[in-house]
Amino acid sequence: MEDAGSSRGGTSSCYRGVRKRKWGKWVSEIREPGKKTRIWLGSFDTPEMAAAAYDVAALHFRGCNACLNFPAQATGLPRPESSGADDVRMAAHEAALQRRVGAAPPGSTGGGGKSGALNKAAPVTVSLPPAMIAAINEWPLDSPTMWMQMAEALAAPGPCSTASNANARDKELFGDAHAE
Repeated sequence: MEDAGSSRGGTSSCYRGVRKRKWGKWVSEIREPGKKTRIWLGSFDTPEMAAAAYDVAALHFRGCNACLNFPAQATGLPRPESSGADDVRMAAHEAALQRRVGAAPPGSTGGGGKSGALNKAAPVTVSLPPAMIAAINEWPLDSPTMWMQMAEALAAPGPCSTASNANARDKELFGDAHAE
């Protein structure tokens, strides 16, 4: 299993379901039972965080038959709300955050339930409709000529460029009480 990760450029790990990317991040994924698809659990700073993420998914999908990286901590792991990829990923990230150096030990946040502090740090997936993505890509903010035109427009003197014109405009808008 780890050999396949090595052939793609990753480094194998002593933890199940974990491999290291060329750039140093540790990643974790799990194959869905009875399917050829995998659920991407995420990218993590340490192999232990990635291993904890894998343990959550393995325990959810395989139950007591799961081969875990940290079997002694199985009771303190968060549980996904469903078998959906997003729910499994959220619970996996919560477990990984528990493994982070300086974090509370597993089980100390109320028996493995979702804690408020850890739940806030979990990743959020935002999906946009294709039409909105196309509109963003067509927006001319990256156009060098647009930036040059904007700079010229800001530097050009406008109708209110002098103090006397500004005061006259203020009198029009606000009356005599505002302008002096």
